[in-house]
Amino acid sequence: MSSIVALNVAGARPNFMKLAPVHRAMTATGAIRPVFVHTGQHYDENLSRIFLDEFDLPDPDHDIGAGSGTHAEQTARVMLGIEPIIAEVRPDVVVVFGDVNSTIAAALVAAKMGVQVAHVEAGLRSFDRTMPEELNRLLTDALADLLFVPSRDAVANLAREGVPSDRVFLVGNVMIDTLDRLRPRAERSTILDELGVRDGGYIAATIHRPSNVDDLDSMTTTSTALSDLAAFAPTLLIVHPRTRKKLQDHGLERALEAAGVRLLDPLGYVDFLRLLMGAGAILTDSGGIQEEATVLGVPCITLRTTTERPVTIVEGTNRLVGTDPALAVAAVREGFESERLPRRPELWDGLAAERIVDVLVDRLGA
Repeated sequence: MSSIVALNVAGARPNFMKLAPVHRAMTATGAIRPVFVHTGQHYDENLSRIFLDEFDLPDPDHDIGAGSGTHAEQTARVMLGIEPIIAEVRPDVVVVFGDVNSTIAAALVAAKMGVQVAHVEAGLRSFDRTMPEELNRLLTDALADLLFVPSRDAVANLAREGVPSDRVFLVGNVMIDTLDRLRPRAERSTILDELGVRDGGYIAATIHRPSNVDDLDSMTTTSTALSDLAAFAPTLLIVHPRTRKKLQDHGLERALEAAGVRLLDPLGYVDFLRLLMGAGAILTDSGGIQEEATVLGVPCITLRTTTERPVTIVEGTNRLVGTDPALAVAAVREGFESERLPRRPELWDGLAAERIVDVLVDRLGA
């Protein structure tokens, strides 16, 4: 049997985490030849190169260099860049990850070129169509031939949408594959000493969703919560480049620093994981961090009214508080003083990538 050729497409931090274990499992099986396409959606060195190194990913076989821009501009650049790559490589399957613009762009081009599409992390739904990521999820799943889902709620979502069950595979969460693999390395990180904080004695925060940072009112609300928390415990805000620009645009960066909030530049995954592991509580609007916090057992307070990862609430440590700063502060303080309870939802066992590869070999091997 000749090797299956899989074009693995990623271009943003969360997707590298998902791609790495799948790429590794493909190589190990010997039956699949992975070809790595970096779309360049995250072009900052701290959000791209360092993750390739930490996740032991090879240099990309192809680099599109899409960069930033509006959703339409970014999606269009990825589409224009990936079409000739698919024509040259002639893959058996294009594998896309998560819910970023690179995901829908690659899936749409592949489908139009008659190439099978596999979606890793399919079926997640926030039911909030104001989120660009929700639109990307819906459209990618509608195009995909093979849908790899992380939890049973995702299976139910796809069934409601009429996706045939023989295309849907409950495989577990590939992000946890990466977390488990790199956790021993994170335990050796010196980042807490470098920052002068101690285990359980600080709050870690990440905020980047448009609903929390795009306009002055939402950014002011978010900043109020962070400032109030800084009066309670050391508060470390890991600042996405997009968030920093919004803080500067709204004149809030100095106000946060004056309130005692420490603004940190993006970190590599190993140091970032160590910060999550050691936090007394986490304040975030990130979907992936909700999952990581569940496995780590760290109380996670999410500044959103919806989540596409309800398993982190039902079986994990996550709590939605909307955008009310008073609710957020109260929830973080309560979580800060609560007991850690690590959880492992079904199949979040570090072996999701192997299950994905088994399905690909079974379906495409002939």
